[in-house]
Amino acid sequence: MLNEKEISSFADTGHGETAAPAHPFVSVIMPVRNEAAFIERSVSSVTSQDYPPDCLEILIADGMSEDATREIISSLQRRHPNVKMIDNPGKIVASGLNAALRRAKGEVIVRVDGHCEVEPDYVRRCVWHLLHDDVQAVGGPVETIGGSRTARVIATAMSSRFGVGGSAFRVANSGTQFTDTVAFPAYRRSLIDRGGPFDEELVRNQDDEYNYRLRKLGVKILLASDIRSRYYSRATLAKLGSQYFQYGYWKVRVMQKHPRQMQLRQFVPPLFVVALLAGLLMMPIFPAARYFTGLIVGLYAVAVITASILSARRSKWRLLPLLPIAYAILHLAYGSGFLFGLMKFWNRWGEDQGNSQTSAPVPDLDKYESI
Repeated sequence: MLNEKEISSFADTGHGETAAPAHPFVSVIMPVRNEAAFIERSVSSVTSQDYPPDCLEILIADGMSEDATREIISSLQRRHPNVKMIDNPGKIVASGLNAALRRAKGEVIVRVDGHCEVEPDYVRRCVWHLLHDDVQAVGGPVETIGGSRTARVIATAMSSRFGVGGSAFRVANSGTQFTDTVAFPAYRRSLIDRGGPFDEELVRNQDDEYNYRLRKLGVKILLASDIRSRYYSRATLAKLGSQYFQYGYWKVRVMQKHPRQMQLRQFVPPLFVVALLAGLLMMPIFPAARYFTGLIVGLYAVAVITASILSARRSKWRLLPLLPIAYAILHLAYGSGFLFGLMKFWNRWGEDQGNSQTSAPVPDLDKYESI
């Protein structure tokens, strides 16, 4: 555990914070919905932290779960007095985070999902980095794992740079570095007060949007290699497609609110889908278009097979037959979602250049995870 001298240095950083007591009080906030299969495992990883329990509260914002999630949380509350459940009628991640933040008492806010596990020293290490590294936001790389063979294939695809581009936190062996966004971050409460609430219009990508707003305030976000967590991937390829379709779809609204937040790699999947569609549509009219389409498909096939072989070599060869399919679903779903988002929100350019606090209608989500 941190010693008193280290913790007591949690003092003014030039941004209006005041000195903290011996151990900064930490609020862990968890937005969840229909997580009966994982919630006990996730919460138990938080209640098992090696941080003083009297300086830690766990606020679970439940999105009106329709499975046994609420019953499991109630059982955990009886065993752990610092576990509290909050209703989240908005049902999405952003409204759950805001509901928990309104109740949170901590000088440090740590966000954890109901579909992951954090290491026993997670909170302690987050506080240590906030004390020593001149940062106000910190997180760590996420190890994506799966129980079944298909889930392991999905986890492998989601943990590779070919699958997720430059998302450093998704690559388990990422080193310590400053980054654009992190999963399951820890923030100083004073930073949350400056940044404002999460954007409740965004069903997905609310973390990207929020961390971009923080970076506009001059905040440095640290990805620390010693802060570890595990995320349980989708169990089926269909659910992977749904997840990444939604990421692409809602990325359009983030782009419309913050155009400078976009990076070139995020345009590659939709451009790939556009090129494929254009080639297919032109083939009946221009026979030469078949060569154009064949070239695109051929180049992508070489890339995806090469990436699959490299990934299977690092994990297990028996995953190889499904890996190209997982990569293709990931890329095509994201690209298609982005194009559908452009069509859906075509008239929203120039609106909401900042944070929206109004909830949007919630689509039928198969899961409530955000990363």
